[in-house]
Amino acid sequence: MNTNVSTKRRVVITGIGTLNPLGNDVTTTWHNIAAGNSGIGSITLFDATEYKAQIAGEVKGFDPTTLFGRKEARRLSRMSQFGLAAANQALDDAQIDISDSNRDRIGVVIGSGMGSLDPIVDNVNILNERGPNRLSPFFVPMMLADTPAAAVSIAHGLTGPNMSVATACATGNNAIGEAAAIITRGAADVMVAGGAEACILPVAIAGFAIMNALSTLNDSPQQAARPFDLDRSGFVTAEGAAILILEAYEYAQARGATIYGELLGYGTSADAYHISQPKEDGSGAARAMQAALDDADLQPEAIEYINAHGTGTQLNDKAETAAIKTVFGEHAYNIPISSTKSMHGHLLGAVGALEAIIGLQSMAHNLLPPTINLDTADPDCDLDYVPNTARKATINTVMSNGFGLGGHNATIILSKLT
Repeated sequence: MNTNVSTKRRVVITGIGTLNPLGNDVTTTWHNIAAGNSGIGSITLFDATEYKAQIAGEVKGFDPTTLFGRKEARRLSRMSQFGLAAANQALDDAQIDISDSNRDRIGVVIGSGMGSLDPIVDNVNILNERGPNRLSPFFVPMMLADTPAAAVSIAHGLTGPNMSVATACATGNNAIGEAAAIITRGAADVMVAGGAEACILPVAIAGFAIMNALSTLNDSPQQAARPFDLDRSGFVTAEGAAILILEAYEYAQARGATIYGELLGYGTSADAYHISQPKEDGSGAARAMQAALDDADLQPEAIEYINAHGTGTQLNDKAETAAIKTVFGEHAYNIPISSTKSMHGHLLGAVGALEAIIGLQSMAHNLLPPTINLDTADPDCDLDYVPNTARKATINTVMSNGFGLGGHNATIILSKLT
């Protein structure tokens, strides 16, 4: 039992890593965010000619064999490969010396909204075509949503708390928030936290499209993701992973770690309303945002930038705007807000972690990311969404929202270290 832990420990971020449609590292990703570049293009991972939606945000130039070796790469699904690669980046960035003296105090929470669909599809086809004795012996561990967390633990010998989180598109924020809670209650000193997703597959694209959730601007892929725009027509599916290293402040300070920022607050709630639609008044999202403010012991006026969930669907953008007005009142009109999904697309269970990294970079560079493709104002979405061009501003405190199918809501608040 650790008797030297206070009731609520401060939690800071000391390492970050990502692979996503804008880049296979944090530096490249931030460069493209700041420039307002889009990572959306025509689908190349399969022939999407006959599909309603033929565009996505794909990870480019990814070679798992080079990263892990042929044998290990074959045993991991694409989702787990992304998760392990991003975690390796983040752990390298944090420069933690892992040894027998601390490995049981280092844990992992990595979530996924969809899990690994590709090995399921592949092995169902094998079962139907070649029979039950021809399935891959790696099929079951490859398909499990908790395999990225397990793979990171095994690769680095981390024997602390280890688990997965699945709350649809709120997963990334929930993974970060729950990992931080493990640190604050004294069960670990360091947590590897974030999300991974790889579902640019025929069945997933067809499934989202049949719900009328996806943009079908197939001839203009870089203009297809249009959060808060009057002519928005749905989200753009994307893939990748984003991982943050969370540490107890005193632990990071003692080892002289570089600190990107502090996780001040975390709030989570449920709409308890509909399996695929948010409440129009955004009341569930508002509860999560207010809970995060309460956890951080902050007044609404302390928030200087919001990275919105901002999917580009008609219902989500309207409901999130209503939620922000509920929580911030008239101050909502003074807060710059942007949806970076307009550039990197919607990484589903990984997107909250990616947007947390973007929030940290926004504070580090004092730059508000733009919402690109915001050309026509929507009367129901009338806040400052930083349209089309990044904007210089001093940013000390960031709120980041994540909302998912089933009515899951999760909000985190990040700040510069004070």
